[in-house]
Amino acid sequence: MELQKYFSKFLLRQRKRKLTERDYFLSTELKKMLGAEVQNIALYREAFSLKSSSKNQDSNYERLEFLGDSVLGTIISCHLFQTYPQANEGYLTQMKSKIVNRKNLNKLGEDLKLIDLLQKQGSAALGENISGNLFEALIGAIYLDFQYDACKRIILERLLTPSEINKLENKIVSYKGLLLEWSQKKKVNIKYETCEEVQANKAIVFRCHVWLGEEKIANATETSKKKAEEKAAQRAFYILNKKENILGNPKTL
Repeated sequence: MELQKYFSKFLLRQRKRKLTERDYFLSTELKKMLGAEVQNIALYREAFSLKSSSKNQDSNYERLEFLGDSVLGTIISCHLFQTYPQANEGYLTQMKSKIVNRKNLNKLGEDLKLIDLLQKQGSAALGENISGNLFEALIGAIYLDFQYDACKRIILERLLTPSEINKLENKIVSYKGLLLEWSQKKKVNIKYETCEEVQANKAIVFRCHVWLGEEKIANATETSKKKAEEKAAQRAFYILNKKENILGNPKTL
C-alpha cells in the first residue's frame, strides 16, 4: 500500500513536470468535471480557445464545436430511443430539441462554469451563446480523447444525467412552434407581423403582433425579430391557454 502511494505521488510529479501551469490547471478541473483523467490535453486547450483576429491565428473551439454538436445529437438520440420505446417520432424529436437547443446548452455550459477554462479571454467580447458553444466543443474533445462509448458514459453520468433530461419533458422550448402545432390541429390561422421601431433614444427595436384569424391577440417588443416573435408568442400562448387549456399549466425554460 505504501509503495502504491509512493508511485502515485511519483507519477503525479512527473505529470506536473510535463504540463505547463495552465495545462495542469485545465487538466485538474476537467478531471473533477468528467470523473476521468484526460489523455490529450491539446484537445481541451483547443476546445477552450477563442477565435483570434490574427492572420496566423491558432486553432480555436469552432471545429470541435461542430464535431461535438453531432456527437451529442447522436448520443441523445440513442438515449431517447432506448428510454422511450413506445414514443413516436414526433415525441422523440421534441424531446431531443428540448435537450440540445441553444438555451439549454448555454445553461449547461454556465452551470459547469466553462468560461473559467478559457485559455486567453483577454478583452474580447464573448457572445451570448459562448457557454453552449464551449459545451459542444468540450463534447467534441471528449469524443476524440476517449472514443464514443466512454464519451457517452461521461455525458450521461456526469454532464447531462437522465434525471436532468427527465426534467425537460414538460418544458416548452419554443412558444412559436407550440402555437403552430396547436393552430394546425385546430385548423386556425396564426400569423406574425413584425416591424422595426425607433425609440426615443434612437435605439432600433422590433415589435411583433400575433394575429389569430382577424383578431390581434398579443404583441411584444425586443431587440431582434426572432426574440420579439418568441416573446409575443409566449404572451399569446398564455392568453389562449386560459381559453383553450392548450397544455394545462406548463413549466417554461
